Amino acid sequence: MTCMKLGSKSDAFQRQGQAWFCPIGLPSDVVVEVGEMSFHLHKLLLLSRRGLIQRLIDEGSGDGEEGCVINLSDIPGGAEAFELVAKFCYGVKLELTASNVVCLRCAAEHLQMQEEYGKVNLISQSEDFLNQVVLRSWKDSMKALQTCEDLLPYAEELNIVKRCIESLAVKACTDPNLFGWPMLAQGAVQSSGGIVLRNGISTGTRPINASSDWWYEDVSSLSLPLYKRLISVMESQGIKQETIAGSLSHYAKRYLPGLNRRHSLRESSGCLVPVVSSLSEEEQKHLLEEIDSLLPMQKGVTSTKFLFGLLRTAMILKASQSCISNLERRIGMQLDQAVLEDLLIPNFSYSMETLYNVECVHRILEHFLAFDQGTGGASPCSVDDGQLMGLSSLTPIMMVAKLIDGYLAEVAPDVNLKLPKFQSLAAAAPDYARPLDDNLYRAIDIYLKAHPWLTDSERELLCRLMDCQKLSLEACTHAAQNEKLPLRVVVQVLFFEQLLLITSIAGCFLVSDNLEGSRPLRSAFAGSNEGGWTSAVRENQVLKVDMDNMRMHVSELEKECSNMRQEIEKLGKGSSAWSSVSKKFGFKIKSQMCSAQDDSVNDQNSGKLKVERLKDGHGKHKKNLSVDG
Repeated sequence: MTCMKLGSKSDAFQRQGQAWFCPIGLPSDVVVEVGEMSFHLHKLLLLSRRGLIQRLIDEGSGDGEEGCVINLSDIPGGAEAFELVAKFCYGVKLELTASNVVCLRCAAEHLQMQEEYGKVNLISQSEDFLNQVVLRSWKDSMKALQTCEDLLPYAEELNIVKRCIESLAVKACTDPNLFGWPMLAQGAVQSSGGIVLRNGISTGTRPINASSDWWYEDVSSLSLPLYKRLISVMESQGIKQETIAGSLSHYAKRYLPGLNRRHSLRESSGCLVPVVSSLSEEEQKHLLEEIDSLLPMQKGVTSTKFLFGLLRTAMILKASQSCISNLERRIGMQLDQAVLEDLLIPNFSYSMETLYNVECVHRILEHFLAFDQGTGGASPCSVDDGQLMGLSSLTPIMMVAKLIDGYLAEVAPDVNLKLPKFQSLAAAAPDYARPLDDNLYRAIDIYLKAHPWLTDSERELLCRLMDCQKLSLEACTHAAQNEKLPLRVVVQVLFFEQLLLITSIAGCFLVSDNLEGSRPLRSAFAGSNEGGWTSAVRENQVLKVDMDNMRMHVSELEKECSNMRQEIEKLGKGSSAWSSVSKKFGFKIKSQMCSAQDDSVNDQNSGKLKVERLKDGHGKHKKNLSVDG
């Protein structure tokens, strides 16, 4: 730490209990009381430096024999500050540092130690050191600002706090190398302890990390009022919002031990010990609400995981409802950046029955949908000339829908989770956000397994959340054998599964014919160029392998169709609701099996849905698959 030496005499002060004496050969004629300490001094030396002391002595506080007694209990810095002031008046050697300059500056102002009462008095000495030395260094400015906390409002009246904060803000917004801070220069070596060595001699300094977060740890030692003022000045200086958010995150994690579950334990001496905050719960709640008010309201600026940590802590500390709502809104803006673990927010209220706070996640999802619509991101994709448009804009909402489906699967085993809550959250995501409903089907299957007491109507209502046409072939196969699903849903799944199989087989034949038709073209092209003959042979070999694989795939699909047909026949024999299955890929369903709630099926008593199946690549043979409605 930089210092300036004042005085030249050796220290002659002696302490005896709660009293200080300065034996210079003359008896003491004035006693200055500062708190519990008393200083036995000499009027002559004091009057040459201080205006306030002269006025107090002139007013008189005792006769000449007993000496003068002066009480200075209100002096800034107390007895420690007055001890340094007394040494300055006696010309004793002392060091002016960043740790004591604010204290001495405030004490000198209180004692009116201007130049008119003594040449090169303490006010000018401390002011020059503060402006020319302390405020030019980040470390010294930080130390001086920390000492200001115990010297308010004196340091505030002298603009010391303001000057220190402005100095720190400027340095935090600028490259640290520009201020002459200790860096590893040529000829300097860093020791194992981090101390900079030059020519083998310790310089007593440490190299500064020039990354954007190099100042986070230092400013986190400030009290909340001073820290808030520093952040405000930094924002006015144009510092990046990401940097401000990073500093707020670092500050919050230092004083809120429950903020992040992963950092609730800190490694110390090879063992894990709990991180204990020095703040009470009420102080932590106040700090959290202040952090929330300081965070930038911009998407992606603040870490999503940090925001979820703040939200959990706010619920534990019972922060204000406005603070919790604000955090939910912040998270909703960037919900697409969250992971499933973030959403698993436990219920901290005894009145809540469910294990996880489903209502909170629902509110966050609503904030995301509102923000996404406001920015034009959530719009159904349009088809133009057969091209799918708007896919990139739907990416965030698709990620959120997948995230919500995963969350539903996690909370579905909770037996206390009511059907309306599950249904409301599942239906909140728009249909176009789910290209496939496999994840939603998985969540529904888990919920049905954990809630076997649901009625048939409730099962029907739950299964309406998913679209059977948006299930993959694997999901259809599982659903067709799922005994927990209503029979009507199983029938729909079987129907669409047949369509998927037919479409897959037709696509395989089409690809096969296209590959066979392309071989002569490649051969002709290879014949026209003697140098490309080798590559053409390799291409033909690759195509032959592809054809073999395709035939095997078609054979497997045909076997699956045959197995499916046999299962349908068995199901029809075991239930009066089924009729005999006819033709290779067709089947009929009696009208009485259709639900009375399905208007489209009831209104079409004699309608037929024809599905054309392509048998070969040239379209010579076609078959119609008819299904009675």
